Amino acid sequence: MPRLHPHRAFWVVTATFVMVLFSSAAPSPLYPVYQELWGFSAFTLTAVFAIYVATMLISLLTVGALSDHIGRRPVLAVALALLIASMVLFVVADNVGVLMAARALQGLATGAAMGTLTATVVDLQPTPRLGSAITGAAPAIGLAGGVAIAGLLVEYAPAPRFLVYEVILGLFAALLVALLVVPETSERVGFTSRRHLVATLSPQVTLPSSVRRVFVAAVPALVATWSLGGLYLSLGSSVVARVFGVENHAEAGVLLFTFFASAAVTSLLITGREAATKLAFSYPALTGGAVISLSGVLSEALPLYVVGSIVAGSGFAATFLGALDSIVAATPTQQRGQVFSSVFVASYLAFSLPAVVAGLVVSHAGLQATVVGYVAYVLTLAILGALVNAVRRRSTRRDASAAEAANHAIAAPR
Repeated sequence: MPRLHPHRAFWVVTATFVMVLFSSAAPSPLYPVYQELWGFSAFTLTAVFAIYVATMLISLLTVGALSDHIGRRPVLAVALALLIASMVLFVVADNVGVLMAARALQGLATGAAMGTLTATVVDLQPTPRLGSAITGAAPAIGLAGGVAIAGLLVEYAPAPRFLVYEVILGLFAALLVALLVVPETSERVGFTSRRHLVATLSPQVTLPSSVRRVFVAAVPALVATWSLGGLYLSLGSSVVARVFGVENHAEAGVLLFTFFASAAVTSLLITGREAATKLAFSYPALTGGAVISLSGVLSEALPLYVVGSIVAGSGFAATFLGALDSIVAATPTQQRGQVFSSVFVASYLAFSLPAVVAGLVVSHAGLQATVVGYVAYVLTLAILGALVNAVRRRSTRRDASAAEAANHAIAAPR
C-alpha cells in the first residue's frame, strides 16, 4: 500500500495528537450532568477522574517504550481502537459504573498513545521549529477544544450526553483509516529474548544516561505547568459556577478555553526560540498569571480571572515547551518513545494527583481555601523551576566561556 509523504503524514499524526487530548477533556463539561442525573457524590466524581489517571499512568509505565521496539504504527492503531471502544461505552453509559469503565479504557488508550504520538511528531517533523511548535501546542489545542466544544454541545445541541462522543468516535475511525498510509518512523528491532520483552513491559520509568540530568532539571517545569492545568480542569468549572455564578455550560467551557487557547497561541508564537530563553520568559508569566487568577477568585472579579487565565496559559505553554525542547535535544532518536512516555508520566502525575487531593479537600476546606492552597503549591514549584533554570544558564555560560578560552589558547601563536 502506498504511503503518504512524510510532510502530509506529519499533519495526520498532529490531528491524532490533538484529538486524543480533545477526547480526554470532553467529559469534563458533562460531569455536572451525570452528577445530577445519577445523584452521585463529589467523592465519586473525584473517583471517576482518578480512575482515568490511574489507568493512563499504568499504560505509560508499561507500554510507553513499546513503539521503540515494534514501531509507532502498531501502538497507535491499538490505542485508536481502544479509544473508539471507550467512546462506545460513553454513549451507552446509563450509570456511574459504565462511566468509570469508559474513563478507565480511555486512560489506557491515552497512555499508550501520548509518548508514541510525541515521538512520531518529532520523527516526521518537516523542520525542528515546526515539530517544537506542535509538541507544545497540540496538548493545549486538544484540551481547549475539548472543554469548549463539549460545553457548547451540552448547552445547545440535542442529545448532549451522546453527541460529543459520537462525533469523536467518527473522527477516531477516520484517523485509524488514515493511519494505514502513514509511514513507519521507527525501526522494528523487536526483542532479544522473552526476558527482554518482560523487562520492557514491566512498570518502570527509565531514561538513557544522556537524558537523565536534563530530565531532572526539567521536572519542576513539567510539574508546575501540568499541576496548573489540572487546577483549571478539575476545579475550574466549580470556580466559574460557584464563585462567578456562570451556570451556562457553553459560557463555562469558553472561560476554561481561554487558559488553553492562550497556551496554544503562545506555543505557535515562541517556537524557534532557545529553550533557556523560553523558560526565562515563562516562569514570570506562569507565576504572575496564577496570582492574577487567584486575585480574581478571591475578589469575585471575573475579568481579572480571565486576564490571569490568559497570562497563566501563556506561561504554561512557554514553560512546558522550554522543558520539552531541552529534553528533545538530549534524546537519542531510537529512544524517543521511552523518553516521551517518561515526560508524560511526570506531567500527568502532576496533572492528576493534586487535582484528586483538591477534590477531596474542597468539601472540608471550602472552594476558595482549596484554590489558595493549590496556587501556593504551583507557585512554589514555579519558583524552584526558575532557580534551576537560572543555575543551568549560568553553568552553560561558564562552560561556553571556558571552551572559548581553551580554543583561543590553542589557536594562539607560540
